Amino acid sequence: MAKSPLAGLSVLLLEDEVLLRKRLTGFLEKEGAEVTAVNTVAAARQALAGSSFEAAVIDVNLPDGRGTDLLRDKLFPPTTNVIVMTAEGGVAGAVAALRAGAADYLVKPFDLDELPVRLAQARRLRQAKRADEFRKGQQTELVFGESLAAVREQLARITTADRRLSGPLPPVLIEGETGTGKTAIARWIHRHGPRADEPLVELNCSALPDALAEAELFGHERGAFTDAKAARIGLMEAADGGTLFLDELPSLALGLQAKLLTTLEDHMLRRVGASRPIPVDARIIAATNLDLPALVKAGKFREDLLHRLDLFRVRLPPLRERGSDIIVLANELLGRVTRRYGLKTVHIPAEGRARLLAHRWPGNVRELAHEIERAVVFGGDRGLLFSHLGVATGTGAGAEWLRDDFVFPESGFSMEAAIDELVAHAMRQANGNVSGAARLLGVSRDVVRYRLKGGRENGRIGE
Repeated sequence: MAKSPLAGLSVLLLEDEVLLRKRLTGFLEKEGAEVTAVNTVAAARQALAGSSFEAAVIDVNLPDGRGTDLLRDKLFPPTTNVIVMTAEGGVAGAVAALRAGAADYLVKPFDLDELPVRLAQARRLRQAKRADEFRKGQQTELVFGESLAAVREQLARITTADRRLSGPLPPVLIEGETGTGKTAIARWIHRHGPRADEPLVELNCSALPDALAEAELFGHERGAFTDAKAARIGLMEAADGGTLFLDELPSLALGLQAKLLTTLEDHMLRRVGASRPIPVDARIIAATNLDLPALVKAGKFREDLLHRLDLFRVRLPPLRERGSDIIVLANELLGRVTRRYGLKTVHIPAEGRARLLAHRWPGNVRELAHEIERAVVFGGDRGLLFSHLGVATGTGAGAEWLRDDFVFPESGFSMEAAIDELVAHAMRQANGNVSGAARLLGVSRDVVRYRLKGGRENGRIGE
């Protein structure tokens, strides 16, 4: 059975007509809302002084004043959705109420079924405003190459399984080094799944101060802490019906991990300072660049939360393990950069491609994107050679040709330069001592001296 859009909604109802008040109260409670019904402006003021409400349905003309005076006096916090009820002929007053901050109005008499629709619309609007605070920039399509074929098949299976479910969607755990594209994967899952039209809220957990993390994630009631002057929905609630992406999840404190686990299991959350839970259905996608089982053993991550999250697991390989896909990705990024800067098409020559393939990419895709943009802006007219990454023929820093995955460049390889690199590396390790370097290399001191002077010995270090 589908969840009512008003389930758990706290509503202040201000109506003096007894029968209508009872009908509205009964109807809203049947829809799952929690209703505080009052019949005077004074009683409404008292209720607002002691509690905060997610929604209010107020009549205009009351025995002791006008319900819209509550809007004029700014007694409703920005998080409360106010719907004004007015009799026929009172539309002008309702429009004035909208200008004062009401979310909508209803003209009496109205169909009761219209009320939950209006309340749900107002709730969704507030949810969207909160989600917009964490909405990211324009999304670009994820580039899949041969190295990510298995990942793409995993993602397709996840979204196919999602479409078979009518209720809450299971969490997804994405593992990978920093910069491998975990956020892009989370966006892909959301965009290609059954919740593509619902909100996607992205949160970097490491950016949340511990003192504010709970309130930011789960929301808070007015007066819950010193600066809580109004109730505020959390990001979990803002993602209700959609997806909440939690990047760098292990940054959350253990106590907050426990609360997240409870929300995942019960599909209910409790705002800071609240006495009642609120139903929520946000699909959780979590990401980490750390070894979660190791963190569990170290007591820094909850084992039960790991088991709850570790259902659909996606591992992104680092860029250095993606082989020729590095060039595919580089060309895609290059196209995006040139379009953004309004430049003509630029190509990466063989020498530049060799350097891209030889580099270790500790920053992964993020580092590659920055290198591409930097090369286009500062050296695009001279060709994208990426000279600062090191000479792919072996003279670059870090001796890329020592790696098992080194690919010989099409332009050829300089063995002489590689020998010089070996000698220089041995000299550094021996702290400049020729004899020590010679022992490390297994050659005589004369061979080392000869190489240091710029000599060559037929491409070999020596016999």
